[in-house]
Amino acid sequence: MKKLNLTRPFAIFDLETTGVNVGKDKIVEISIIKINTDGSEEILEQRLNPEIPIPPEVTKIHGIGDEDVKNKPTFKAFAPQLLQFIGNADLGGYNSNKFDIPLLVEEFLRAEVEFDLKNRRFVDVQNIFHKMEPRTLKAAYKFYCNADLVNAHSALADAKATYEVLCAQIERYDGTEYEDRDGSLSTPIVNDIKALHDFSFHSRHADLAGHIIFNQKNQEVFNFGKHKGKCVEEVFASEPSYYDWMIKAEFPLYTKKVITAIKLRGFNKTSVNINS
Repeated sequence: MKKLNLTRPFAIFDLETTGVNVGKDKIVEISIIKINTDGSEEILEQRLNPEIPIPPEVTKIHGIGDEDVKNKPTFKAFAPQLLQFIGNADLGGYNSNKFDIPLLVEEFLRAEVEFDLKNRRFVDVQNIFHKMEPRTLKAAYKFYCNADLVNAHSALADAKATYEVLCAQIERYDGTEYEDRDGSLSTPIVNDIKALHDFSFHSRHADLAGHIIFNQKNQEVFNFGKHKGKCVEEVFASEPSYYDWMIKAEFPLYTKKVITAIKLRGFNKTSVNINS
């Protein structure tokens, strides 16, 4: 298996949760494989008490029920150990840009623990896979690693499989051309975390959940609802109630943090104009 070229640690992880709503669901299990720059690996695996019931239909998927986690630590209690383990590592996973990373950050915010995202790179193996070979993790493992994935929906098994698929992708697509929607050709799959980070994203997100993205003018615009494609700052200026609605609705805390910064920035611009 091809080794990653790393300039700092790379933490590839998988979550099992109470559901798929980043704004309200919780983590019940987290498994991380941290690959250090010397190639050595560290593993962290922990079940957590989400402090809310795990729906039976979700338990059927990952096999973790309320009884399995009732005596486990809460995320808040476990957060300092988790933060120390991750350190300054870049992050990777399968569908991690859309779900795992936003939910992890959400849990840190709920626990009032600062998790610095500045300068971290995010590699979403699913996005690479869907762009190059649109299938599922099980099929990806079979396709790239020529093996059957056992213990699917076990966080550690899925994290290990994701790591092996990423390494196989780098080897398979070395020198392979990719044509984007504009017809531009590139060879994006290289053994470099920054390049993989850039290729993992479908669009540049202002928030982690993708509710707010950047347009070609580097302006934050809505990526949902009646104002999709419109400049967030301009909408908040003309329709302040939309900001109030988002703050009160079940959007992730990180999304609310981002829109509050945009709102304050617009307010400060107005104040400067008035005082000029």
